[in-house]
Amino acid sequence: MTHTLNVGAPSRFVTVTAWVFIVLAGLASVWALLQHAAVISLATGTVPGSATPWMTGWLLAYAPWVLGAGLVLSVATMAAAVGLLWRLDWARRVFIGLLVLAAVANVLGLWIQHEVVESLVQSTLQRAPLPPQAADVFGGFVTAARLLAATLTLGACALLVWIIRRLMSPAVRQEFA
Repeated sequence: MTHTLNVGAPSRFVTVTAWVFIVLAGLASVWALLQHAAVISLATGTVPGSATPWMTGWLLAYAPWVLGAGLVLSVATMAAAVGLLWRLDWARRVFIGLLVLAAVANVLGLWIQHEVVESLVQSTLQRAPLPPQAADVFGGFVTAARLLAATLTLGACALLVWIIRRLMSPAVRQEFA
């Protein structure tokens, strides 16, 4: 009995993945544009010579660059996802590279989040007139929030790795031949 191979037959996985990332990239692009406008209006609304915390000043200084990079990556993701719909091999490779970059950015973002939360909590607890028991309860909530953020981030990274592995599988690569 002969076997028939359907080269280029579209799978639901590639189609659904492409559409999900087209929608997510579109939302991320709009969000980056809105945040960029908000950061610019916030930066122009500050009074010269006013005292701002060092972390706030640092974040305001680099936020336009970070948001611009996010906008470029979201547009590139949208273009690669459209290429996935068209079953273009270069788009599959670029999409895999963008997913790897997203996983690394998620892990680095978790580290940055930890540092920002740590500095904010420490500075707030030092200035707040709280009894030690209340500070311990507050610290417990912060620890729970950190664990939840780490769990969600690592879960998202695991999902990205799963998508990468599926896009690199021989069955999916055959669609792009």
